[in-house]
Amino acid sequence: MLDTGLWRYTRHPNYFGDACVWWGIWLAGGLASGWAAGLATVLAPVVMTYFLVFATGARLLEQTMMQRPGYPEYAARTSGFLPLPPRR
Repeated sequence: MLDTGLWRYTRHPNYFGDACVWWGIWLAGGLASGWAAGLATVLAPVVMTYFLVFATGARLLEQTMMQRPGYPEYAARTSGFLPLPPRR
């Protein structure tokens, strides 16, 4: 089981990183163009984060991973998306 490095703090560091990229692009492009452009384009990172966490990405992977030995225990102590300290 991966419980060292980033995988100690989040079960899906790749999806979290992808969401950070989408939000970073929005911050650099959307908000740099002004508040009107920021409000008009905020839907893109919101939708991508939703898909990464709930619709496809992490949710689908979790369904198959829960069948593996030791993964439910790992999931119980490790945050699903946001990097947080492990639970005891």
